[in-house]
Amino acid sequence: MRADRLVTLVLLLRQRGRLSAATLARELEVSTRTVLRDIEALSAAGVPVYAERGRHGGFALLPGFQTELTGLNHDEALALLVAGSRRGAQAFGLGSALASAMLKVVDALPGSYRDTAAGAIERLLIDPETDLLSRRLVVEEVSDSTVAEVRRAVLAGHKLRIHYAAVGQTPRWRTVDPIGLVTVREQGYLLATRSGADRTYRLSRVLAAEELAEPAQRPDRVDLDRAWQERSTQFRTGGDQVTVLARVNPARREDLVRTALAVLAEAADADGWLRLEVTFQDSRHAEWALWQLATNAEALAPQWLRTALRDRAVAIATRYDATRL
Repeated sequence: MRADRLVTLVLLLRQRGRLSAATLARELEVSTRTVLRDIEALSAAGVPVYAERGRHGGFALLPGFQTELTGLNHDEALALLVAGSRRGAQAFGLGSALASAMLKVVDALPGSYRDTAAGAIERLLIDPETDLLSRRLVVEEVSDSTVAEVRRAVLAGHKLRIHYAAVGQTPRWRTVDPIGLVTVREQGYLLATRSGADRTYRLSRVLAAEELAEPAQRPDRVDLDRAWQERSTQFRTGGDQVTVLARVNPARREDLVRTALAVLAEAADADGWLRLEVTFQDSRHAEWALWQLATNAEALAPQWLRTALRDRAVAIATRYDATRL
């Protein structure tokens, strides 16, 4: 434990420069006396740490001192930062370990990227509406080259041209100012502005993308959690939202409600089941949600959903027909 704390202490001094004993104690969650003992241990081990006295004094490393964390390239380090910067570690009680690990990852970045690492991870948000203990993160399929181009523009703060296929419209090119990237319930979204107005684009509908050299017109800092909360309802109640009337076994009610956008009505049926009117993001979402419940739910309307579920069940039954063996 102490060895890990000493490494973290060195990384704090490398990345932030001169720090007081009180500040180091607060960051390391130890007493100032422990910090002083750790400073002595570092000096004895040959680490060039020195004290500056006075009102604005503290501890610092001699210029040029480096530690090494090899084997990570920039994208790998960024991926770890993004994955570890949200709720997963807190859910598993690894918050303190995460803080130490993130310092090491940041330190592994090339110098040209290190100063922008914190800003970069603010632009990427993973599943703000998902319980990471019970769900998998599976983003719908998008071309790797397209996603990479979008990501580069988001992180660099450059304008972005996208060839976008909006629902019911002919695909066309548009230039946007990218704000950040969000993944929610198996789908990825680009938050942006266009001509000063908020826009949200589904990544699976971005057919091609091109990062431009021109700086994007956007705030220096962004709270993606808040931005997504403000935009998601409006975006996901757009043209392809569907409303479903279904009968559900009460034991599986939460499984259905958790995947829906909203519950519009609910009542008990004559046989003890529940009759729910719920909305889903689109037809694909509705079919998936009802299919997961198998015989514990029945879609009553719309008819196209009943037909889709029936056809899928017939195809599965045909595939596993014993007479085919």
